[in-house]
Amino acid sequence: MPERKWLVAGNWKMNGLRADGIGLARAIAARATGALRCDLLVCPPATLLAAVADAIAGSCVMLGGQDCHPEPSGAFTGDISAEMLRDAGCSHVILGHSERRHGHGESDSVVRSKVAAAWRAGLIAILCVGETRAEREAGRALDTVASQLVGSLPDGADARRLIVAYEPVWAIGTGLTATMADIADMHAAIRSRIPRGTRILYGGSVNPGNAGDILALAEVDGVLVGGASLKADDFWRIAEAGR
Repeated sequence: MPERKWLVAGNWKMNGLRADGIGLARAIAARATGALRCDLLVCPPATLLAAVADAIAGSCVMLGGQDCHPEPSGAFTGDISAEMLRDAGCSHVILGHSERRHGHGESDSVVRSKVAAAWRAGLIAILCVGETRAEREAGRALDTVASQLVGSLPDGADARRLIVAYEPVWAIGTGLTATMADIADMHAAIRSRIPRGTRILYGGSVNPGNAGDILALAEVDGVLVGGASLKADDFWRIAEAGR
């Protein structure tokens, strides 16, 4: 059986000007030498995709987008298509993040259409799911995530082009992290509902101090890192936790 390999993905969100992005990308790529037990992915804002692609060229670091429009082209001012991401050098795209679902009103059906678009363009979709604090306290966390999976996944899902990221909404950017038992239970529940072999990442205030414990969980296949991915040293320490 091949050795397990985690995915450590950085979601830069709406952060970084050109010099910042190039410097961060180069610093990560410079460390990504030799044999690693993890795959590395950075997802900068769209304005930095080309510059970051150049900065990581020749390294093992992969490039991803943070969102895409369902259509391949058209009169959609301000949007970016999956085909454009692919053309910019991306291999992955984050979809259905809670900041899109709650901040932009994206429904499961909208997310579903975006996942289909990612697959159409040959991208791996990182589908984000997760419950709010109110839903967890009401005992509806599992039902909420299960409903998001059903509503957000098109037919034909397979492990080659799908990654699921469990990000409890109440833990994103708050410094709060789900307990190890909660993470393990939710990841196991997700695994029972998706194609065999699909990677499941945990996201939600992942940092160098908790990454080792999270990655040690049998049901966790990697992490989706927010704020800590903006510092090369912190991101690399998280990557090393998965060695």
